[in-house]
Amino acid sequence: MSNSNNKNKIATEKSRRDFCRNTALVGAGMLLPGLEMSAMANVFNNKKLKVAVVGCGGRGSGAANQALKADDNVELVAMADAFQDQLDKSLLNLQKEFKGTKKVNVKDKHKYVGLDAYKKAIDQADVVILATPPGFRPYHFEYAINAGKHVFMEKPVATDAPGIRKVLEMAKIAKEKKLNVVVGLQRHYQNNYIAIADKIKQGEVGKIVSGQVYWNSGGVWVRPRKPGQTELEYQMRNWYYFNWLCGDHILEQHIHNIDIANWFLGEYPISAQGMGGRLVRTGKDHGEIFDHHFVEFKYPSGAVISSQCRHQPGTWSKVGENFQGTKGSIDMRDAGAASITGLDGEKLFDYRNRNDPNPYQVEHNKLFASIRNNEVISDAENGAKSTLTAIMGRMATYSGKVITWEDALASEKLLMPSEITWDSTPPSVPGPDGSYPIPTPGVTKVLS
Repeated sequence: MSNSNNKNKIATEKSRRDFCRNTALVGAGMLLPGLEMSAMANVFNNKKLKVAVVGCGGRGSGAANQALKADDNVELVAMADAFQDQLDKSLLNLQKEFKGTKKVNVKDKHKYVGLDAYKKAIDQADVVILATPPGFRPYHFEYAINAGKHVFMEKPVATDAPGIRKVLEMAKIAKEKKLNVVVGLQRHYQNNYIAIADKIKQGEVGKIVSGQVYWNSGGVWVRPRKPGQTELEYQMRNWYYFNWLCGDHILEQHIHNIDIANWFLGEYPISAQGMGGRLVRTGKDHGEIFDHHFVEFKYPSGAVISSQCRHQPGTWSKVGENFQGTKGSIDMRDAGAASITGLDGEKLFDYRNRNDPNPYQVEHNKLFASIRNNEVISDAENGAKSTLTAIMGRMATYSGKVITWEDALASEKLLMPSEITWDSTPPSVPGPDGSYPIPTPGVTKVLS
């Protein structure tokens, strides 16, 4: 290889690393400064902000509740869900919560049900909440941004690489349109994490060289099949166990901890390798996902982060993060605590929950304040790249191969169809015995 080619390769790699590092350092919740008021889209000042919620399950209902509490002059005007019963239950609970106020104003004609209902709800609003199963997120986000709406969307933001590329494309358009986008990686709005991130920036930990991130728990709900359900309805109701909808629990839950590694390191991994499988959660009602994953993520700086997530009752549980730096170690603990310990064992910093606000509420407070103050929050790019990190981990455990960032991002493996109707056949269907195909390391193809 010529010297000029070597130089070009080095320059390209440096640009890629700088780009990844700068994006990670921005993280979720960073405002874009210096925007001229005359250039701003959707400047509302004291105008009533109209909100629509798309996806009326527990998280969508919770996010709607928090949005309505985030601003005095806001009202919920439209709701959309695939299922009528879910929408009705959510609306009833919100009406009870805000009884005596005018904040819940959803007329019958603005209650939309079906797989294309999201478009009608989004059209009614200034601010939209996207909280369906994550497979739908790229398409809903695309429609909302093209319609010029401010967005709160839950994590993860996709279940496959084509979806990630769509979100990254729309993130650029959102910035151009000066639209606010908050992603539900709420640790970016949580005081103990913000405090540790500041200490890292100040150099008090030194260079982070390794870490361990965890979401080990007993698992989540199962919704048994009911008589008369089509296969598509069953999977939609039981979405957590199907990759086209959920992406596996390494993505749906563990993304929180993986995202913290990206944030604290200020970069995204260059490769992943790992292992996983189904040892406990093996029933036909557990779809196609694993019950445990272990992944090693390698970063451009040389750091290696070990990632564990497990859904096995009766086992050691931990949800949190630890990091080791050249000057000390970080321990992120439950209940809003965090500490930094020096190499000699001396406690350098200790953060205890000081009646901190709920970060789920704070992220909505920040979103609506940003809209009112002619500012812009741009979480979508980091949300997409942390989602891709978790997808890369899933690819590694499913295949048993080393997966690079570039290969993961370029993958054409499509889990979520671009169009789906109630007459569609789901991407994954059970065999004659009712069991679903399970990924097999060494056999399963994950990139195409």
